[in-house]
Amino acid sequence: MTSSTPCKRTRAASLSLHSAGRGWLETTARQFNKKAKRSAMLLLMLCLGTPLAVAKSKPVVAPVEPVRNYAQHPEAQAFIAEMVQKHGFIAAELQQLFKQVYFVPTAARLMTPTGSTKPKVWRDYRARFIEPLRIQAGVKFWQEQAPWLSRAEQEFGVPASIIVAIIGVETIYGRNPGKFRVLDTLATLSFDYPSGPTIKSRASFFRQQLEEYLLLVSEANWDVFSLRGSYAGAIGIPQFMPSSYRRFGVDYDGDGKVDLRNSPADAIGSVGKFLREHGWQPGQTIYSGLAQAPTAAQLDTLARFAAKGIEPSLSPQEIAAQGLESAHLQPTLNYAVIDLPQGVETPDYGYGARNFYVITRYNRSSFYALSVVELANAIERSRTAGNPQNTTATAIK
Repeated sequence: MTSSTPCKRTRAASLSLHSAGRGWLETTARQFNKKAKRSAMLLLMLCLGTPLAVAKSKPVVAPVEPVRNYAQHPEAQAFIAEMVQKHGFIAAELQQLFKQVYFVPTAARLMTPTGSTKPKVWRDYRARFIEPLRIQAGVKFWQEQAPWLSRAEQEFGVPASIIVAIIGVETIYGRNPGKFRVLDTLATLSFDYPSGPTIKSRASFFRQQLEEYLLLVSEANWDVFSLRGSYAGAIGIPQFMPSSYRRFGVDYDGDGKVDLRNSPADAIGSVGKFLREHGWQPGQTIYSGLAQAPTAAQLDTLARFAAKGIEPSLSPQEIAAQGLESAHLQPTLNYAVIDLPQGVETPDYGYGARNFYVITRYNRSSFYALSVVELANAIERSRTAGNPQNTTATAIK
């Protein structure tokens, strides 16, 4: 996540509020030493409660499930003070903003720990993503975006199939980017995260994302209420959180803006950059299944290794020393043992290399990472079978 140095009130950050209630004329970002007179007048108007402008536009579209706003929420008030101190936002603008930011029950409900003891089942999770719709849509997306994918593969070293698969898992190539106002969901999860053992860390994470979101829309001069996304606040075709949008977003099509909502090229370049900057190793393996069914003793060893976590730390020699088959593993790489629960049945196991771990930086789940790998393989097989004479494309420079 990018960090910001406190500006000590050297600038006034702007937010576009055209779709908010009566509609407020945005205060453009400016340096006080250049436009002190105008800034002082605007601030005086705000302090006197004078509206800057009444927009002659359609009324604001109500958020999904409006329940209550955050105008008087103590955590929201503390957040406003922090944004003024750190980034020079205008307090009165943020006060007006949070009058129209709403609690989203669905976001809170979906983040609430269920307390369910139902075991995880890898085959059920896999079936949601390795299926004909995504495979066919992936082949079509690859065909339509082949030059951009080829360029990203050359530039970042990430296989086109992996980029295609991630976008397919996330939104089916932009079909399902989410319906919730991003500002509402991030506020809900910042200030009203459901009670549970992770409430402190998770609420802190979403508060950071809310900060990043306001910076993002201010820098891009977007309507602060216009962006919609997932119930967790992820945005666009690749479902980037605001911090990732600001840090890894790429204007890949060269039109002067990073548009992850509408530009497949920007989404492709941004996914490639994200993986590369998280440590993707070009040309290296990602995941290897077991070469043969394990014995009971080997299952115990695999379970013990899997408990060490998903970050690779085991050499093939160490794996072999424990009586596990490792001849099919690359001798120069380290691996993690990945466990794939199958409910009440014996778990499946495999070996994840560094690139497998990198995929889990996108979504911290072994199920997710292996679904990406298997969808990538399925799309590549289908694409090659459908047009075996044309498996490459000229990269766009």
